[in-house]
Amino acid sequence: MEAPMPHDAVIIGGSYAGLSAAMQLVRARRRVLVIDDGRPRNRFSARAHGMLAMDGRPGSEISADARAQVAAYPTAAFRIGEATAAVAVDGGFEITLDDGGKTSGRRLLLAHGVVDELPDLPGVRERWGRTALHCPYCHGYEIGGGSIGVLGAGPMSVHQALMVADWGDVTLFLNGVVTPDAEEALKLARRGVNVEPTPVVALEGEAPTLTGARLADGRRVPLKAIFVGPRLRQPGRMAEALGCEMEETLAGTIVRTDEWKQTTVPGVFAAGDTARAMSNLTLASADGVMAGVALHRSLIAEQIGGF
Repeated sequence: MEAPMPHDAVIIGGSYAGLSAAMQLVRARRRVLVIDDGRPRNRFSARAHGMLAMDGRPGSEISADARAQVAAYPTAAFRIGEATAAVAVDGGFEITLDDGGKTSGRRLLLAHGVVDELPDLPGVRERWGRTALHCPYCHGYEIGGGSIGVLGAGPMSVHQALMVADWGDVTLFLNGVVTPDAEEALKLARRGVNVEPTPVVALEGEAPTLTGARLADGRRVPLKAIFVGPRLRQPGRMAEALGCEMEETLAGTIVRTDEWKQTTVPGVFAAGDTARAMSNLTLASADGVMAGVALHRSLIAEQIGGF
């Protein structure tokens, strides 16, 4: 249960980054509240891969174990719900939840992740996280080779196709939005990537299975999986409302932080997918560790007048 006292830190987001930060803080005997809405970004994938000692486990199991380990510490508290607003108050921050409740803490960590804005193409959404993918390191090995597509979505699509070529026979669908220059075309050829200029109009197969891509001219290209580069969007405007500077990347919008995961607003930290364009479970967890340590240091610095 939540302690009836101000928290040293309120963490918005109880997945890999948020729980990793919480672990550092509760082990320092600091009072921590984790607010989580139960909708992690990787909920669409059956299993998590590429995380040392956790390879092949369902992400929900990893999170549940991590949550239980944090909850074993007496200064940890959890609330299930969505944080809808946060404002600076004297000595800290006040957070409002979707049920109308409020809570407060001396420091605030934003670890709520991002929303993947998927292309408006029939067949992508129902396959997302299974055969429509974004990270080859997370899911490429399980495809097992064969015909793989890369859906042109923006300036990173050529780079994605060059990377994915290690996991199968790749076709880059330009889709009317990607135009490789001469140098890029040469690199694609060197990697054995087939370039298809005709747009994809639908993905086919009994979802989540993928059997092919239907093109605008009626042709069908057989595929086992397709990689998509979604745009990253913050799930709300909380960081902006607090005054945090945002950063536009090739992948989308993230919260700007320094090397200690401190945002441009004193007392507000950000970690995980919220504050990095390149994402996986290990990177999110490492981000959370750094944020938790930095947040703890800031509490000490406030007490002694510097650190």
